[in-house]
Amino acid sequence: MKNQKFNIVNAQSNIDWVGKKVTGAHNGTIAIKEGELILNDGQLSGGKFIIDTTSIRILDVTDPATNAQFAGHLASDDFFSIETYPEAMLEITAVSGNHVEGALTIKGITHPVGFDTAIRVNEDLLTATGQLIIDRTKYGIRFRSGNFFKDLGDTLIYNDFELNISITAKAA
Repeated sequence: MKNQKFNIVNAQSNIDWVGKKVTGAHNGTIAIKEGELILNDGQLSGGKFIIDTTSIRILDVTDPATNAQFAGHLASDDFFSIETYPEAMLEITAVSGNHVEGALTIKGITHPVGFDTAIRVNEDLLTATGQLIIDRTKYGIRFRSGNFFKDLGDTLIYNDFELNISITAKAA
């Protein structure tokens, strides 16, 4: 059995996020700070990566003042509390075929997650993609959630948000 470690190239890796609300959606990016993936006989077997929550960007709001206000709100305690929690983490705990089980930590709160991934290895370069659907309320992010607040009408924000992960990693 051959174990191989791949270090994530953060400049070539990112996460695209989508948050939805009654009246539409917002999207943006968030950076992967560092991490590694472990392959055993060419198959993913483990790994973890650190997400830089201070890097969250909003792409669909083009007015600079509105974008800055929105980014400040995402950074606040209503959402990601980035001053207290500048990092989030995903650790892979089990892999079966192309299905990954892991532990996602946001705001110091950890919950299990499961998602499918596509991995390609070309000599010393690995690329991986996957999509996670996360219930934000499990991580203490309750702002305008219908589970916790009544009569929100068209200001309701859906609990689930989407993370589309794209990773490039080089053999260590």
